[in-house]
Amino acid sequence: MFDALAERLEDAWKSLRGQDKISESNVKDALKEVRRALLEADVNLQVVKGFIGDVEKAALGADVISGVNPGQQFIKIVNDELIKIMGESNAPLAEAENKPTVILMAGLQGTGKTTATAKLSLFLRKQEKTTLMVATDVYRPAAIDQLKTLGAQIDVPVFDLGSDANPVEIARQGIEKGKELGVDYVIVDTAGRLQIDADMMGELKQIKDTIQPDDTLLVVDAMTGQEAASLTRTFHTEIGVTGAILTKMDGDTRGGAALSVRTISGQPIKFIGVGEKVEALDPFYPDRMASRILNMGDVLTLVEKAQEAIDLSDVEEMQSKLLEARFDFDDFVKQMRLLKNMGSLGGLMKLIPGMGSKLDSGMLEQGEAQLKRVEIMINSMTKEERKNPDLLAQTPKRRTRIAKGSGMSDKDVSKLITDFTRMRKMMQQMGQGGGMPGMGGMGDMFGGGMPGMPGMGGRPGRGGGRKKKKKNKKKKGFGDL
Repeated sequence: MFDALAERLEDAWKSLRGQDKISESNVKDALKEVRRALLEADVNLQVVKGFIGDVEKAALGADVISGVNPGQQFIKIVNDELIKIMGESNAPLAEAENKPTVILMAGLQGTGKTTATAKLSLFLRKQEKTTLMVATDVYRPAAIDQLKTLGAQIDVPVFDLGSDANPVEIARQGIEKGKELGVDYVIVDTAGRLQIDADMMGELKQIKDTIQPDDTLLVVDAMTGQEAASLTRTFHTEIGVTGAILTKMDGDTRGGAALSVRTISGQPIKFIGVGEKVEALDPFYPDRMASRILNMGDVLTLVEKAQEAIDLSDVEEMQSKLLEARFDFDDFVKQMRLLKNMGSLGGLMKLIPGMGSKLDSGMLEQGEAQLKRVEIMINSMTKEERKNPDLLAQTPKRRTRIAKGSGMSDKDVSKLITDFTRMRKMMQQMGQGGGMPGMGGMGDMFGGGMPGMPGMGGRPGRGGGRKKKKKNKKKKGFGDL
């Protein structure tokens, strides 16, 4: 997401290097690059024109700030304007005075509407809100069964009347059931079509008029680019929507949807889908998204994901084990699984400031593959070996058995043991020196190409990483957050 856009925007900053201030002459080249970057990202032309005009006006009218170079000042201006066009602040989900709050989900077929319904229900459950999902899609084969399966998976009840009932009646009775159960939210999943048609809009209007929702959310596929904005505007004109959920934001999307929806449709993006898992739904924050677009990371979202996945008591225990060199392979597998719960490796890496430009898809695939290889080798160890890594360092026969059991080579297993032992010693030494730097040094266990990854800081330059001369600076890991 936004990789190509971030790369092109960096070219804009380069055109201002060596300048002592922003002027009408030098800002033109930078604006030309920004315009080209936005158009390539499939941002709506109307939005691009307005954005470029606003940036130029702000840049030429900006006061020169002492100690800030023109490139940095221009980035700040672009960042502020990006936040403006995306809505400036998070638009929260509606909450009615009298329970239940009714949410109507709309959208075309194939956008992930039913899955988004379940994702939103899980999001609310994490906020300690109770929810009832209502299945009104009687047209798509197995749509009702899909919602029931997802409901069972996240422990949220589903109301339906079967595939022969009238969708409007299902919705009406679903709201009554929600009142009877005393739930906080009722989310109504509606039928989609391959394209907008009169029948689809007519049925949606009937359902909306009957249930009077507090929020009408349009689920839009971000892969459609600026068409997502036009679609939101059309639905808003026809039935009146109060917000959008952009799905598939983790895919090969160029970012045009996120930058166009608010301006073109007048309606805010409330949530974004960032993966296939039912947990993969995030509230949309324009400032955080602007930060990602400009390759400045998104530390707040990273911390929130960590807090959600990690128990503080576990963190304290793990920190103690690291400092005393008691960290074993069972602990390591636990940490890997926690990271998986937080999302994909690539998604997490891009939340770290500056990391997006350092990692290409090949490096991320290498890291993902190495994670699997390491876990396979650890799973081939006995319980005693996982608890006492020194046994493996001292006994070649054990390493050979593990290699055969995991389908790896003796060399692979020996490298894992060596890297793990070195990491434990390093962590103990750093702990004795004060401070908790995370789990630096684990990069070698992941192909060496994962510099700066929380809990897995590798050495840049190995396994495809970039070599850079750096002053002695302490690398941050989860221990520093």
